[in-house]
Amino acid sequence: MYDLHHLGWNSFQQLCLTIAREVLGQTVQSFLDSNDAGRDGAFAGSWTPASGEHLSGRFIIQCKFSSKAGYLLSKSDITDEIPKVRKLVADGHCDIYVLMTNAGVSAKQEARIRTELLGAGVKHVLLYGATWIEDQIKESTRLRMLVPRVYGLGDLSQILDDRAYAQARAVLESLREDLAKVVITDSYRKAVNALDKHGFVLLIGEPAAGKTTIASMLAMAAADKWKSSVLKLADPAKVVERWNVHEPSQFFWIDDAFGVTQYESPLVHGWNHCLTQVKAMLRQGAKIVMTSRDYIYNRARHDLKESAFPLLSESQVVIDVHNLSALEKQQILYNHLKLGNQPASFRSDVKSHLEYVAAHPRFIPETARRIADPLFAKDLYVSEYHLGQFVEKREQLLLEVIQGLDSNSKAALGLIYMRKDHLESPITMQGAEPQALARLGSTLGECITALDALNGSLVMNMQMDDQPVWRFKHPTIGDAYAVTLALSQDLLGIFLSGSSTENLISQVTCGNVGFEKAVIVPKSLFPMMVARLREFAASNKYKVQWLSSWGARRTLYRFLASRCSKEFLALYLEQDLDILKRVSEPGQSLSFSPEVDLAVRLHECGLLPEDSRKKFIETVSNFAIEGEDVYALDESDIRTVFTDSEFDELVEAVRKDLLPKLADVRENAQSNYDSSDSPDEHMQTILESFSTLKERFNEDENAVKLIERELDLANEWIAETAPPEPKVSPRTLGRADPFEEKHGTRSIFDDIDA
Repeated sequence: MYDLHHLGWNSFQQLCLTIAREVLGQTVQSFLDSNDAGRDGAFAGSWTPASGEHLSGRFIIQCKFSSKAGYLLSKSDITDEIPKVRKLVADGHCDIYVLMTNAGVSAKQEARIRTELLGAGVKHVLLYGATWIEDQIKESTRLRMLVPRVYGLGDLSQILDDRAYAQARAVLESLREDLAKVVITDSYRKAVNALDKHGFVLLIGEPAAGKTTIASMLAMAAADKWKSSVLKLADPAKVVERWNVHEPSQFFWIDDAFGVTQYESPLVHGWNHCLTQVKAMLRQGAKIVMTSRDYIYNRARHDLKESAFPLLSESQVVIDVHNLSALEKQQILYNHLKLGNQPASFRSDVKSHLEYVAAHPRFIPETARRIADPLFAKDLYVSEYHLGQFVEKREQLLLEVIQGLDSNSKAALGLIYMRKDHLESPITMQGAEPQALARLGSTLGECITALDALNGSLVMNMQMDDQPVWRFKHPTIGDAYAVTLALSQDLLGIFLSGSSTENLISQVTCGNVGFEKAVIVPKSLFPMMVARLREFAASNKYKVQWLSSWGARRTLYRFLASRCSKEFLALYLEQDLDILKRVSEPGQSLSFSPEVDLAVRLHECGLLPEDSRKKFIETVSNFAIEGEDVYALDESDIRTVFTDSEFDELVEAVRKDLLPKLADVRENAQSNYDSSDSPDEHMQTILESFSTLKERFNEDENAVKLIERELDLANEWIAETAPPEPKVSPRTLGRADPFEEKHGTRSIFDDIDA
């Protein structure tokens, strides 16, 4: 059932010692030296391994690993151990000898081995072969969680029960190959603890730090232990949409929650909009794992309502590749090389340099994947210097790999990039994509052939939201493709004309506005971008016409507000003066309003006319005075559009006109409650408004008392109105204690070329 011969000697030893601790219930002292005196682990005490059998004394555990599939253990395999056993017995260290092996053991050979060991002086011999070890793995979900590589070394349909497999198959089968290479790290242990404590964890790290790997390990453990349905989604709205209140064991996995390679503000605003529902999901037993690149999260947190959802900061696990131990790095490199596509000759040539590679300051898990793939390492000269350059210059070398591809492969990568790393399969051409492919020297048929050839190296086909999609094997490949666009204005022109406008405006900036990883459109292509934006009238995210138009307008305004230079904005306004009227009269829900963001940006650039500015001030001030939306009083960028005197007048008007009627505002909101909504979601805006008022008038004792009273009454109403939530039994994965650091002289890479 399990291909244990792929583990390697070190991982097999750790598996055996974990079995002794977790399954057999013994606290084992491990000995991991090449000169181990015939013991890989030891413990003293009593043990009842089988019904009616009681053993006590000094136990020695010896692990025998074979890298050959189907290998059968024979007496000759333990010949070298016999003198060591005699010495251990003579020194009083061995009463019971436990031999564990991934090899098969016939009854005849077992009898011979047992006789040989008893003849060396041990009192009892326990021999556990491949079948017994596989049975322990099959029967223990905790053991599988602690050694998650076994998920990738076996048949998932046999590892998981039928229901769990049916629910998780679409997501997890595509990850099986990667699961076979995972290594338990301190970040994984912290993520397990956070998920157990909060039901939610946000994994943050630099590109290629291993965030997705940890998320996949958590997803597999949840499917296995809790029989969870695993849903891998990209859009916050889909999380709420797919939540089933009658299925408390759901596991939601949102990779790159705030943008894949760049910050995407619509995703953040989407999260803000559904935070109340997310809190309800967690209370009722759902588990949620999110990942984000560190620089994207640092930008996103300015827009995220962390105060409304404290777990965003309380349940963070920052994955720092610099904190990986030397042993963890070596094991990551070993696993990728052992299970990669490199021939044994390459592994043999590189073997003596692998500890140097793993110790390199710029080594990251993605380095291991690339060195194990001939596509990336085909021209690599094996020497310490050249291997060091391979690790040091990983971005440049990846760019060279992409630039060296044939035209059809480049076009295939370009098609994935134009679809924002989400190319649905089977592929159907959209808009101007056929013309873009033709200009790239390819066709749809040739792109499909190229995608199949690149599958597993630069791209992968996987399930996202129950839909097969082509994606980059790793987001850093998308980063590198973006660099190729920046290096060629002709290629950039093809990309600008071939991409849908909706995808385009989340990948480029018009001028350099400091957006990490964005493709910068130069001044010479500004007219083309203006033309594309002027044509953008409908969003594909909405099927209803009016919603589609509304969505397109919001997306356009956010792009203009955050991704455009002053020079581009001035050029765009020449073509669309009507935008000033819409921006100066935003609707309610100002904190979500792209019109507000654009007004602030235009004012900052000196492009908002005075009459438009005054109309904007009048509109948002009236909302605040009437208690409909007090966002203008918040400490946010909107404050910069006011003059000091205008803002002081607003504060006094709110003190005079709004504070005395706060009870009316609260009662009006309560009377408009629709029982199809949750009470806390219905009152969320009121609670946020009252909190803003409390902060604004924090020096006025009477005002604070009045506001706090209304806050208390609002929360009491929520508690009285909310239906009782079903009792959910706590579900935990349990602690994942670290392995002991390797001590001794035998290299992890000793059998890398076996």
